[in-house]
Amino acid sequence: ALEQFLEIAKTQGFLSVDTETTGLNAAEADLVGVSMAVSPGKACYVPLRHGPVANKEGETQGGLDFEAVAPSCFSQIPVEIALNMLRPIFENPSILKIGHNLKFDSHVLRRPRNGGVNLFPVDDTMCLSYVLDAGVVSSHSLDFLAKHWLDYDTIKFSDVCGKGLKQVSFGEIDPESALDYAAEDADITLRLWNLFKPRLVGQRAASVYHRLERPLIPILAEMEAHGIAVDRLILARMSNDFAKRLVSLQSEIYHLAGEEFNIASPKQLGEILFVKMALDGGKKAKSGAYSTSADVLENLAESGVDVAGKVLEWRHLAKLKSTYADALVDSILPETGRVHTSFSMVGASTGRLSSSDPNVQNIPIRTPEGRQIRTAFVAAHKCKLISADYSQIELRLVAHVAGEDAMIDAFHAGVDIHARTASEVFGLSIDKMDDVTRRRAKAINFGIIYGISAFGLARQLGISRGEAADYIEAYFEKFPGIKNYMERIKVDAREDGFVETLFGRRIHITGFNGGNQMMRSFAERQAINAPIQGSATDIIKRAMIRIPSALKKSGLSTKMLLQVHDELIFETPEAETESAAVVIKGIMETATRPVLNLRVPMVAEVGIADSWADAH
Repeated sequence: ALEQFLEIAKTQGFLSVDTETTGLNAAEADLVGVSMAVSPGKACYVPLRHGPVANKEGETQGGLDFEAVAPSCFSQIPVEIALNMLRPIFENPSILKIGHNLKFDSHVLRRPRNGGVNLFPVDDTMCLSYVLDAGVVSSHSLDFLAKHWLDYDTIKFSDVCGKGLKQVSFGEIDPESALDYAAEDADITLRLWNLFKPRLVGQRAASVYHRLERPLIPILAEMEAHGIAVDRLILARMSNDFAKRLVSLQSEIYHLAGEEFNIASPKQLGEILFVKMALDGGKKAKSGAYSTSADVLENLAESGVDVAGKVLEWRHLAKLKSTYADALVDSILPETGRVHTSFSMVGASTGRLSSSDPNVQNIPIRTPEGRQIRTAFVAAHKCKLISADYSQIELRLVAHVAGEDAMIDAFHAGVDIHARTASEVFGLSIDKMDDVTRRRAKAINFGIIYGISAFGLARQLGISRGEAADYIEAYFEKFPGIKNYMERIKVDAREDGFVETLFGRRIHITGFNGGNQMMRSFAERQAINAPIQGSATDIIKRAMIRIPSALKKSGLSTKMLLQVHDELIFETPEAETESAAVVIKGIMETATRPVLNLRVPMVAEVGIADSWADAH
């Protein structure tokens, strides 16, 4: 039956594929079964590792001896035989494999234990939905899209595996019970593909999908599979240090508050600040408790309330300890000794990637303690880490789209752009620039990209709102092209309902007709920043797609491990560090060609060291 099913796929040149596994972490998930569909309503499930089927080493196997297998599992094809039948189809370049979040399936199948299969070429309905409808639909999950587009309620995992304490793993259920749930995923995916794929051309999204999203799928699967080494001893020392400092801070907070309380409790903290200490600025939420958000505490700290500053510091250290110093150790996969983050391709409407388990993109780097976390990310034995970071990419793109000649000239001349801005806005010569003035110009430069208001800039710089408004006005007088761009893009976004990156990625924006000014202002800030941030993301994605093949072509074994916004992290043998750095830098700086002819140069700064912290 499987041979006949695969013959249909060979003849028509495509099939839908989905894997069932023992877990959601692709780096350690075992393959339980594979479902496929060749046409709507014609789907199958190939069970591989259902039932209590363990060998002497305790590893789950499929199709083993009579006594080890439950009667309902007799129909399973032995794993090795099944994978040998599937591999020629899954790796056949003339047969398209269609899936939903195929990065996960690709990662699972490439594991040696799951056959070491290279799933190629692929089409992904999750990525198709994202490219077509980011910002329009609230989710790109298969369940949501099935209901939204097909008016179909899918079978849920809990329907077949139970809930809570009674939930069992997918491999523990009967293959017959698994059939409808598993085959339905492949079937629904194929139906969605039939809906989405024809829309690409009509919505001018084909280029973004085929040039950026689709080719990135196997790249990210490979990055996740490589993972990155993390030093347990460094994390342990860090955790102990944070614990000692938390105890010290706790004592200081208790002393300033005049009593002991649960610092982690917003309710108790609110009572201390706004009832016992009777401080100004207290606002109650719907729950009746006082708000103790970061904004509230920052305002209090700025007005000289010491206990608020100490609580902010305590929260920062507590988060670093629990989220990184402690949790990163638990994220280390015993099989590899490395952490294998999972990248989401549909996390942000601008195209930006996000990561989880662990989240490597939210490690705070503005404080010494936050930067310290990166010292634990290290190179393997006889290797180095390379950090390649785009220099001021968003400012460069602003200069390009605004056609602002003064900024364009500065970037070509390699002048410090913040000093140049300060010189223009404040009327000072660059050689007489002090650090305070440069920092103010930097805040204005980056604030403008995010559509900052006079209120926001005043708060950031610690100056009056009137002074901040004067700075912004002076900035626009010196750089009128940027103001014209901002006004133009807000009008276009309001009329069209979307903005576009330089590569044509559509980013849908709502809220222009919102009921309050705050909502409308947020939509305007989105319209200003989204094309810039989205274009920067598209550029680094193009670089990520090109770099692995360029390294291989140069005979180098350097591997790309992480992407964190404008930065890429690589692991390279010591002997090829310099050669790899040259290739990486060259690809990153020419990633826009030949599609875009930017008026500003792209610059990638490269660092080489034993740890991520030292390389960046």
